[in-house]
Amino acid sequence: MATEIRADGVKKDLGGETLAVKRELSGFTSSFIYWVGVICSLFHIWVNTVGVMPEIQRNALHYGFVLLMGFIMFPMLRKHARATLPLDWALGLLSFGVALYLVLFEDALHARNEVPLLIDLVAAGVAIVLMLEITRRTTGLLIPVLAMIFLGYGLGGGQYLEGLWHFPGVTVPRMLYRMYFAPDGIFGTIATISSTFVFLFVLFAAFLLKSGAGEFIIRLALSLMGHSVGGPAKMAVFASGIMGSVSGSAVANTVGTGSITIPMMKRIGFSPRFAGGVEAAASTGGQLMPPIMGAGAFIMSQWTQISYLKIVGVAFIPALMYFLSVAFFIHLRARKRGLKPMAEADIPRLREVLKEGWNFFIPIAALIGLLMYGFTPTFAACGGIAAIVVASWLNPRTRMGGKDILDALSSGGRNMVTTGVILLCSGIVIGVVLMVGMGIKFSMLITEISGGSLILTIVLVALASLILGMGLPVTASYIVLAVLAAPAMQMLGVSLLAAHMLIFWYSQDANVTPPVCLAAYSAAGIAGSGPLETGIESWKLAKGLYLIPLLFCYTPILFEGPLWQVAEAALTGTAGLFCFAVFFEGFCHRLLNWGWRLAYFGCAVLLLWPEMATHGLGVVLLLAFTVVGRAAAKKMEAHPA
Repeated sequence: MATEIRADGVKKDLGGETLAVKRELSGFTSSFIYWVGVICSLFHIWVNTVGVMPEIQRNALHYGFVLLMGFIMFPMLRKHARATLPLDWALGLLSFGVALYLVLFEDALHARNEVPLLIDLVAAGVAIVLMLEITRRTTGLLIPVLAMIFLGYGLGGGQYLEGLWHFPGVTVPRMLYRMYFAPDGIFGTIATISSTFVFLFVLFAAFLLKSGAGEFIIRLALSLMGHSVGGPAKMAVFASGIMGSVSGSAVANTVGTGSITIPMMKRIGFSPRFAGGVEAAASTGGQLMPPIMGAGAFIMSQWTQISYLKIVGVAFIPALMYFLSVAFFIHLRARKRGLKPMAEADIPRLREVLKEGWNFFIPIAALIGLLMYGFTPTFAACGGIAAIVVASWLNPRTRMGGKDILDALSSGGRNMVTTGVILLCSGIVIGVVLMVGMGIKFSMLITEISGGSLILTIVLVALASLILGMGLPVTASYIVLAVLAAPAMQMLGVSLLAAHMLIFWYSQDANVTPPVCLAAYSAAGIAGSGPLETGIESWKLAKGLYLIPLLFCYTPILFEGPLWQVAEAALTGTAGLFCFAVFFEGFCHRLLNWGWRLAYFGCAVLLLWPEMATHGLGVVLLLAFTVVGRAAAKKMEAHPA
């Protein structure tokens, strides 16, 4: 994990969804966090396999572990990290204390017929305040401010609004009870997702990377793609697709694979901004790639009650189309610049790469096999973790010892802090939304503004996702929009799966869309290019992120129709994405003038328009363009100017 260490005892963490500042730990504090991470991971493995514990109590302890580590890892004041360490210790221990309070006294509350005592309300209030503070430290001000606005609305702020948004408000004790003890507050549905699916797959990723799989994936991608034109850039697409699905963070993916791929792209002749843009666009796509999809598939499954296996199954074709769309840009840019494949000496032999790391396929196969056999994602993740350790012993180069296992357990617990905080704090927003019926109100508002137009509704959702994404991490942005906007799309005839999948895809756009695009900015730091110009490049390369979700709503590409229609939509959609790449790059077999570029743009519209007649016309035009383009290119080669 990449970090930037400063002299005042803090380090800038580039491995999460935000560029948060961490405290540089040492001595007893470092050892304490290490072992808390180990215990936290062991607790989550136990409670998700053989352990029996009420859901809200499990989520409370999850809160306790995450906040205990978070307060010590992330300083209150960035410029005074060492001075505030004692206070941060106190806040961390207090966080674990209020979590234990719920575990110890929840039964007593039920025995009093849900009538809380003053001490219950104090514990609830402290838990909320601590939640807001740790969220400020790890993600900035926007999420806690948003949570406070929602709390204020529910406590009485809504009574000053008129019409659709009028809400008389609830009492402070009622709000504290709902946020702390009820199943729709901090320890509710979103906390369940965090303490089960998300935690275990973050832990799975930690074990996989500790075993050396990251280096293997990059070498495998290089051996497969290195011989083609623009090979390192195509390798970045391949490696980032696999790594991003596991890591769950576009920024972490950009830094992890980009530190290797971006210098290689620059070395073969790509500009720094293009190299950074490729890595940012590819890394963003990692969250769209099954079988793990970051945390998205688990959250979507829990929220919609659609099986996890179905979600990852239908997500594969659109994800593949996205990565192909990025590869189209790379291939066309490489051809336009006349770049050559990598030197043979720099490309590892596929046989040697597989010989060194063949055992890494075993845990992935075990994970997918357990899911397909019908086991729960939590059980499959635990089985995958065990398979990583067993598989590592089949190769002397990757063998994990006791220290390696402890390191992976600790890393998994610590890596969960930022994501866990985001999800737990999102529980406040979701709790208020459900309590006041805001989702229905927002859906009615969108429907009114759009006038019942689906395409206008989609545009509004895309704009909302971009605005939210400027301050919210991807996971939080998806959760908020899913609650508020998905019902509006369903009112217009979009299926539950398509509505949530579209929102999930659009929630990724802030990673690659200026002015706030963390993945692109992280890539620019590695590439040595300007952040804004790299962001613009990544925005152009990630066109599939905006176009493919339209197919979710207008075609059966999510397997919501006959297989031949799914295949037809996928093939013509991919051809349309290629035409869009040609339009933006201005090259296909030869440099194109604006007349030809607009012709390809028109062809792209025909191929993506949800009518088979336009698809047929688009295919005919594309074939004709290809024939004419090849003939013109051969003529230019035979008679160069």
